[in-house]
Amino acid sequence: MKQLTDIELQNIYGGAISANMINYIVRGFDFILEIGRSLGTAIRRIGENKICPLE
Repeated sequence: MKQLTDIELQNIYGGAISANMINYIVRGFDFILEIGRSLGTAIRRIGENKICPLE
């Protein structure tokens, strides 16, 4: 394997999209989707008057 010089090492650029960035985007999308599901369920239960009493 060829050993790189300091100048060659400084010229190395990484990719534009990393695995961590994709993971954060997917987690954010899942979080927004879960909020929508919870909100939809709450609205449906209020509309159908199927709410558990707090007493």
